[in-house]
Amino acid sequence: MPGKHTALLAVLGSCIAIFWPGALTFGFPGVMAPIWQEMFHVGRAATGLTIFFMLAAVGIFMFLVGRWQEHYGTRKMIILGIILTACSSVVAAYATSIYMVYAWAFLNGLASSFVYIPTLTLVQLWYPEKKGLVAGIVSMVFGLAAAIMAPVFGKMLATLGYLPMNLTLALLTLIVGLAGAYFTRAPDEEEIASFAVDRTSKKPADIKKPGRSLTVHESLHTRSFWFLWITWTLAGAAGVSMTVLSTGYGLFRGFPLESAILILTAFNLTNGTGRLVSGYYSDKIGRTRIMSLAFLAAGLAYFILPWATGLTSCALLAAVVGFSFGTLFSVSAPLVADCFGPGHFGAIFGLTFAAYGFVAGPLGPTLSGYLLDRTGDNFFLVFLYLGIFCLLAALCIRQVVPPHSV
Repeated sequence: MPGKHTALLAVLGSCIAIFWPGALTFGFPGVMAPIWQEMFHVGRAATGLTIFFMLAAVGIFMFLVGRWQEHYGTRKMIILGIILTACSSVVAAYATSIYMVYAWAFLNGLASSFVYIPTLTLVQLWYPEKKGLVAGIVSMVFGLAAAIMAPVFGKMLATLGYLPMNLTLALLTLIVGLAGAYFTRAPDEEEIASFAVDRTSKKPADIKKPGRSLTVHESLHTRSFWFLWITWTLAGAAGVSMTVLSTGYGLFRGFPLESAILILTAFNLTNGTGRLVSGYYSDKIGRTRIMSLAFLAAGLAYFILPWATGLTSCALLAAVVGFSFGTLFSVSAPLVADCFGPGHFGAIFGLTFAAYGFVAGPLGPTLSGYLLDRTGDNFFLVFLYLGIFCLLAALCIRQVVPPHSV
């Protein structure tokens, strides 16, 4: 069927479009943090602020993009996001101070908002009864891209140099991203109906189709929204911190930079592949159940990490945290659609990102960097409070259920 072919191409195009934004969001800061410290003579707290500016942009623009795509369409938002991502790499190329790095981070976060929300919305529209699976596929590419590219970034830096590397990344982002965006057509009402599977099939208790879609205002008056918001604050802070702590912890343990980057690679590997796994099983056993288990495992991994001295053990524990972080991204999207309906998904999901953008950044990378600077690299204290965040998130997510008013 031509329609089915178009649906598959829409998912494929979304994955291609999200690849470079994901690589630059989750892989680039971790690789470059030690380099920026040396280039601009700053400490860990200063490079930790890079994530703060990136997440602040996400917090501001995820909601706005969710609104704008309702008026201008998903494809136009994705194309704009790709162009902005390429521009951000140009800014990074000509950075002469840490403040220009902050400008790169803000622009990159803004750009990823224009790609991430529309692609998630698009694939769930094409496959309304497989929301967890298709959202997991797109989220998997978003996270897995960094696992693939983090080692490549290091080699590109060594062979090309800082300026040519970033300009090359800008060009690749533009070519690959626009090629993917070409296929990201949204379905019409007839196409959505033609691909809907039997709605009478058995589903987990926490995956219930709402009677109608809640507005943004109605969603804000439910306890489920605020428990999800707190979950994003806590689990988001714990997860995103590993993107800047992993390489630094490897260097702290005495590993060379190329080996330390492998810890970040392990984190991003499960951050990517875990999204598909958790998204698929959330369709089978329930969204909140799999999220709670993932956050619990990440908390235990953080508690063990200070005693991990070998490269393999450090990488495995970072991988557990990566799986949890990926689960937060992939399963939250269909959970929002389940709880509040698809009508205003982009705007409501964007509001949950406000917690990640405005609060998770300061509580995670910024605070952890400050504590490391003040305590002389006391990773035990940092990993302890991040582990507690994970355990609290595991409790909060269990309170997120479809509101009775729906």
